[in-house]
Amino acid sequence: MSSEAANEDCLGWAARDASGVLSPYNFSRRALGNEDVYIKITHCGICYADVVWTRNKHGDSKYPLVPGHEIAGIVQKVGSQVQRFNVGDHVGVGTYVNSCRDCQYCNDGLEVHCMKGSVYTFNGVDYDGTITKGGYSSYIVVHERYCFTIPKNYPLASAAPLLCAGVTVYAPMVRHKMNQPGKSLGVIGLGGLGHMAVKFGKAFGLNVTVFSSSISKKEEALSVLGADKFVLSSDQQEMMALAKSLDFIVDTASGDHPFDPYMALLKTSGVLVLVGFPSEVKFSPANLNLGMRTVSGSVTGGTKETQEMINFCAANGIHPNIEVIPIDYANEALQRVINRDVKYRFVIDIENSLKQN
Repeated sequence: MSSEAANEDCLGWAARDASGVLSPYNFSRRALGNEDVYIKITHCGICYADVVWTRNKHGDSKYPLVPGHEIAGIVQKVGSQVQRFNVGDHVGVGTYVNSCRDCQYCNDGLEVHCMKGSVYTFNGVDYDGTITKGGYSSYIVVHERYCFTIPKNYPLASAAPLLCAGVTVYAPMVRHKMNQPGKSLGVIGLGGLGHMAVKFGKAFGLNVTVFSSSISKKEEALSVLGADKFVLSSDQQEMMALAKSLDFIVDTASGDHPFDPYMALLKTSGVLVLVGFPSEVKFSPANLNLGMRTVSGSVTGGTKETQEMINFCAANGIHPNIEVIPIDYANEALQRVINRDVKYRFVIDIENSLKQN
């Protein structure tokens, strides 16, 4: 190990146990390899995944745990064989930082579905046996394959949430041809993912209806995000009035909810894509079979889709709605994420607030 890597020169905020409470933590990153990019992190978005793993909700958290997988920053150094990036470039890092690079999915640019399992950006076991640590930190070293170009005219703070929330809805929308103008899209849930689905839907020229269990979201959905319709999901009359009217539905809700009422809204051969993680998915086979409908699942996206999505946002002026916060507000922010009290993504200003104590 080089002396540079042995120094605990990376400052982060880490959870030490299942309380999930974050506090300053010094650690070492790996030395810069030939194909690696050293990125000074300027911003990191807060995702519900940060809550899940800091609080050990899956029982596999490895402490001390540094969360964060919506990373934006500036290249400070590059390895001798790096071809795609130069010092000073603006780059992003998403939900994974490694994969086998040899299976059919890696070869197709779908590394997130790597046969051997992609290596998560934090709390993952990298190929050298070390535990990955995420973006609530001053810098990160990542193989160039898993870094994305952020155009210089696109704000780094806005870019951070694209790396998970953005691509998680963009990838299945494009895959299922939800980018055809004139089609109708339903978006279930109006959080970090849902609000991006609305923005992409409008940019694709779709007629967008937002479904939410909270009437307080109505004004925001229509006037701020530009949705065409808002439906309170508990209003049976409003729901039934939309029977067989939608080509697509993107379901971003992670809380448990019934599926049959939404299945009934799909046209013949309509598609519902699930990107949230409710505890179960249950619907009548008749709602699937009789309308020739499809239910599909999706997680973030491969490297090809992610870069395409960033370029699309830059070209079309699509920006997530964010609340920029200092790192020392992270614990409160995570609690607000749990309480669904955020419009619509927290982004930590790492560069200006993460300082050596």
